[in-house]
Amino acid sequence: MPNQKILYITTEMYPYQEDTNMAAVVNKMALKMHNEGNDVRVFMPRFGQISERKFQLHEVIRLSGMNIIINDLDQPLIIKVASLPGERLQVYFIDNEEYFKRKQYYVDDEGNPFDDNDERAIFFARGVIETIKKLNWVPDVIHLNGWMSSFVPIYLKTYYESDTYFKDAKIVLSLYNEKDADLDKKIDEKLKFDNISGLKALDNPTIKSFVIESMNYVNTVVKGDEFLDEDLDEAFKETATQKSEYLDVDSINQLY
Repeated sequence: MPNQKILYITTEMYPYQEDTNMAAVVNKMALKMHNEGNDVRVFMPRFGQISERKFQLHEVIRLSGMNIIINDLDQPLIIKVASLPGERLQVYFIDNEEYFKRKQYYVDDEGNPFDDNDERAIFFARGVIETIKKLNWVPDVIHLNGWMSSFVPIYLKTYYESDTYFKDAKIVLSLYNEKDADLDKKIDEKLKFDNISGLKALDNPTIKSFVIESMNYVNTVVKGDEFLDEDLDEAFKETATQKSEYLDVDSINQLY
């Protein structure tokens, strides 16, 4: 079904990340939908390993300049954009010196999770939502990939609940076997600052617990990896949300 507006929110996409299933799948899904005549946009974090020169990223001045308040601190939002190499498909990058300049993704050189991974996810989620509104582009489908994107539906259904901008958008969540890690125990205070409370994930805040939590805030959950880790698979089986087993990329438009 062409002529849909499809928003991919992801933490990974080939060629900006290589050698992961998620990066390959998101690339193929976005390109397939784009080539079938849909209006496709992709949003992802501008992690430090992504070369601005190699991929020709440039700042979008008219979209940058907003501040997002995280835990009572103003953090400047910088938006960069590039075309997928060799394609006319635009990829938007959420950037902030404090959160995304570092060269590692989620853990330091010793393998310890960054203390501010929770704030980075909140900033990314809110940055995407605010930028889409500023673009004045209303998606029909929002497809989430990667744990940071799981904060988007939580925010849309709580903090932005009275905002009608996304009211008709259908949200798809793909589940992947991502490495789990603890999130800052004070995340409850940071979310409370945005009037978000009562989440089950706050009992034991981890990457995986927030992905599982987000299943309650979307329209459809689909397996992004064919075989999920045991606890993720269990949560998939138990969720009351509409769900789909693993679909190859050629069948993904059945969901939309």
